[in-house]
Formats: sequence, structure tokens, C-alpha cells
Amino acid sequence: MVFQRGGCVYITTNKLHTVLYTGVTSDITGRIWEHKNKIHPNSFTAKYNCDKLVYYFFYSSIEEAIASEKAIKGGNRKYKKQLVESINPEWIDLYDKLMEE
Repeated sequence: MVFQRGGCVYITTNKLHTVLYTGVTSDITGRIWEHKNKIHPNSFTAKYNCDKLVYYFFYSSIEEAIASEKAIKGGNRKYKKQLVESINPEWIDLYDKLMEE
């Protein structure tokens, strides 16, 4: 049997919600911590201050998560806003909630 590691697709934004970033990871809490602490200072998320987690969805395999990330990135801003608002209509930072789970 082959062990498959799950994955998570997520969307972060800045304070004014003017920039949306879609990413994929197998460690959502660690990855968002990296965004919040600008561990990669030359990255897109650091440059545009995208450190507010507004959407995430877990998949049983990383391959599924990567496919979903590509589909989301291929969508327009309206589609991404609808995704966020489907689970987070107030656009609150979900990081603290995620840390409690």
C-alpha cells in the first residue's frame, strides 16, 4: 500500500482585501505562520502583505489539492470571492480558529 499525504488549498489576502493569493500545502498552520512572519521576504505574499487566511479546504491527497489549486488560480476574482464567502462571509482571519483545531 502506498501512503498518501493529504493537502490543503488556501487563500490569503491583505488587510483591504485588494490582493488574493492561492496556495497549496501539506502543512497549513506552518505555511500560514510563514506568510504572517514573512519568512520569504521576496515572495509575492510578503510584497503584497497577504497574511490573512480567509479560505482553506483539506483534501485526502496532495494531488487533489494541487489540482484544486490550479483550478482556483485559473478562475477569476469573482470566483475566488465566492469561494471565500461560501465559508467565510465576514472575511475574518481564520488562522486563530485553525490553530484551535
